[in-house]
Amino acid sequence: MAKLRLDKFLADAGLGTRSEVKKLVRSGRVALDGTICKQADAKVETKQMEVCVDGRVISYAEVSYYMLHKPAGVVSATADTRDKTVLDLITEEKRRDLFPVGRLDKDTEGLLLITNDGKLANRLLAPGKHVEKCYYARINGLVTKDVVQRFAEGVDIGDEKLTLPAKLTILTAQQSESEIEIVITEGRYHQIKRMFEAVGLSVLYLKRLRMGKLVLDETLPCGSYRELTQQEIDALYE
Repeated sequence: MAKLRLDKFLADAGLGTRSEVKKLVRSGRVALDGTICKQADAKVETKQMEVCVDGRVISYAEVSYYMLHKPAGVVSATADTRDKTVLDLITEEKRRDLFPVGRLDKDTEGLLLITNDGKLANRLLAPGKHVEKCYYARINGLVTKDVVQRFAEGVDIGDEKLTLPAKLTILTAQQSESEIEIVITEGRYHQIKRMFEAVGLSVLYLKRLRMGKLVLDETLPCGSYRELTQQEIDALYE
């Protein structure tokens, strides 16, 4: 049975820093099983005891999982001195140890997993796992079958090794602009943009649709988030 100090319980639940929640406790605003508790080091049995702040029950989860539909202009970081981060978009009280699994470029939109589950993050990001990541993109120029073949063979983007084979699907193709879907199994810096630059094309718009078995919820507006379902969590661990 998990036991935590009261101040850690409250801090993990997103009520503030450890020093802030200690002040909260000392002020008499916290109750354990209906009794006011002013001891920050009091032990809380997370599965059995009810913790209330100002009469509101505070729920506790050891791990949290959010699907975020990342908008452009937001950075994939836990903190940034200049730009809004993806964690800033999660406006509800949240655990302080959340982080984005991988990163999307500042101008890239789409699926981003936010969690504090380091084990799952390692499974999804480990180079040897080759987890698929699917993107939709608009390309400046005509994407041909020759480009599809080159991507399938691996592309020289200036690194020591060619990229791993990527599956490129042409959705529409015109001289001025093409629409594609691409599946890659790596996460090199600006990889998709660099792959298209290597064949003389450029990316106008990029959006991640899928990571492993986690698919972006089409009903989730850009800039919004929701918790993952248990089915989605289980699928990521398969």
